[in-house]
Amino acid sequence: MIRNDLTIRPETPADYAAIDQLVQRTFAQHTGYSDGAGEVAFIHEIREKPYYVPELSLVAILDEQIVGHVMFSRLPLCPTSQWGGDMEAPTELLVMGPVAVHADRIHQGIGETMIRQGLERARAYDCKGIVVEGDWHYYSRFGFETSADRGIYATSGYPLQEPRCMMIQENAPGRLEGQKGYIVFAMYENA
Repeated sequence: MIRNDLTIRPETPADYAAIDQLVQRTFAQHTGYSDGAGEVAFIHEIREKPYYVPELSLVAILDEQIVGHVMFSRLPLCPTSQWGGDMEAPTELLVMGPVAVHADRIHQGIGETMIRQGLERARAYDCKGIVVEGDWHYYSRFGFETSADRGIYATSGYPLQEPRCMMIQENAPGRLEGQKGYIVFAMYENA
């Protein structure tokens, strides 16, 4: 369900505290695997690194309140399973996540609206593809497919429930042709 009553806009520093509260509460109450602290720390870490794309870190606003957040950040595709620092002409991807909807507003179309608008904005960004880690049942509806089917693999350190949880989609037809490698989230820590 697409909502027409939401405003989707880039986050501002004035939004940070509300985003932290929303993300922490949502993950703590609705995931069963996280208390939300790690996701909040990850958002802070991304904002401090060159991988942050301010115009693609979005909030959903309803009745003048933040009811959702989605972040797209730069992610180079690594040729090996270990992050090696600067790489010559790396294949650039965007990673979508964390994605959070206010804990009291789950299953109301906010996440779908926010993700669809975010993906549309991300397509204007010059990258090969967009990666997400999460529920493959949910994200496949947005055009994501298992990344391993394209020769792009998750690395250790971020265990997946199953391989289908690491997904990718091309930013435009043919952009991922011949691309192979590893998604190494540890590179955020080493930037």
